[in-house]
Amino acid sequence: MNDWPDRRTGDRSERYGRGSASSQPEGARAMPHIQRRPSSPQRPQMPPQRPQVPPQSQGYDDRYQDGGYGNGPEPGYDSGYNTGQVYGSGSGGSDGRGGGGRRGGGGDGGYVQGRPAPDWRRRIKLGALTLVVVVLAVSISTYFWADSKLKREVDLSKVIERPESGDGTNYLIVGSDSREGMSAEEKKRLRTGSAEGKRTDSMMILHDGSNGPTLISLPRDSNVEIPSFRGSESGKMFQGTGRQVKLNAAYAEDGPELLVRTVEFNTGLHIDHYVEIGFGGFAKIVDAIGGVEMDIPKAFKDKKSGADFQAGKQTLNGEQSLAFVRTRYAFAGSDLDRTKNQQKFLAALASQTATPSTILNPFKLYPTMGAGLDTLIVDKDMSLWALGNMFFAMKGVTGGDGTSMNMPISGSVNGNLVWDKAKVKQLVQQLNNDEKVTVKGN
Repeated sequence: MNDWPDRRTGDRSERYGRGSASSQPEGARAMPHIQRRPSSPQRPQMPPQRPQVPPQSQGYDDRYQDGGYGNGPEPGYDSGYNTGQVYGSGSGGSDGRGGGGRRGGGGDGGYVQGRPAPDWRRRIKLGALTLVVVVLAVSISTYFWADSKLKREVDLSKVIERPESGDGTNYLIVGSDSREGMSAEEKKRLRTGSAEGKRTDSMMILHDGSNGPTLISLPRDSNVEIPSFRGSESGKMFQGTGRQVKLNAAYAEDGPELLVRTVEFNTGLHIDHYVEIGFGGFAKIVDAIGGVEMDIPKAFKDKKSGADFQAGKQTLNGEQSLAFVRTRYAFAGSDLDRTKNQQKFLAALASQTATPSTILNPFKLYPTMGAGLDTLIVDKDMSLWALGNMFFAMKGVTGGDGTSMNMPISGSVNGNLVWDKAKVKQLVQQLNNDEKVTVKGN
């Protein structure tokens, strides 16, 4: 009968280290000179447990308390079998701390090399560079998009006999009653009427200089002389005859070029840039920024413009804003009072538009720019940079060193307002020299 486990047969050389049916440990029979202590009674066999993997920070050592299998020999058991080799040790010695081959990586206690620590300085540099590239790309694309929308239709090179330029930059800002692009429903809602063509509803000179911006309203009923001029379309010369008309008649007669020529002739001030906006565009800009907050000191109504305002702070939408700047018959000063309201409103519009909440918000910036640029008419030399400077100068009119005024008036003739020539001359001299404006208007 075969007493070998697994039904194996053979001599003792084949059985060495493989167990025996003898009650004595195999080591005692192989090396009789080594005495053995009797083993304790064997306990019931426990189910095998999953091997526990030694922590990576330690080399594998078969001296682990339970042999790594959770079912080791009883305490005090000594097999006597020892070759002097510690399994799992590397070339670093027999203390279990040597290099563990690919796992230990040297005499460092079996430290396993992981991923290298992240280089945060390099990551921050790359992130900053990426952000700069994105901002530049968006800025450049926005610039070309906005530049393509500008309507450069006014050719100031057609204006003849121009005065010399002074210090600072002078903009002629015109609000026209153009209904271009407006539907019948919009004309009815905004109470603009359906008159053909376009006329000037408001005119202002904005001077941007080192002593703060100055905004000067030119009442449309101002009495002025039409000088000699060259036709903007025909190129034909028209000689001046000393004809006296209302200022807005110059625009109606030959458009923006003749208006610029008339303003320069009657003031002696060089106009650097021309900007015009119609009824529809004005209302769209206001609606795009979510309305303009105004503090109205006194309630007023006007059936012609549709104005119906209570006193106090309130936010005006596009329709209400257009009614506010157009109203003249509700005021004792008529056109002079209207120009003051126009100045107040435009300064508030610029102040509330040129804010981080609008400029840094693409969902607000692009609709605002789109609404404004689609309806603005400017001169051929106008750049986006110059237009932006005009806008921020308008914002500064009501704050700091800014000044707003009407053109000085000395009286009237045939219902037209006559400018005070002495004060106008002094005002223009201060603007040309970029001095602090001390002249007072009406």
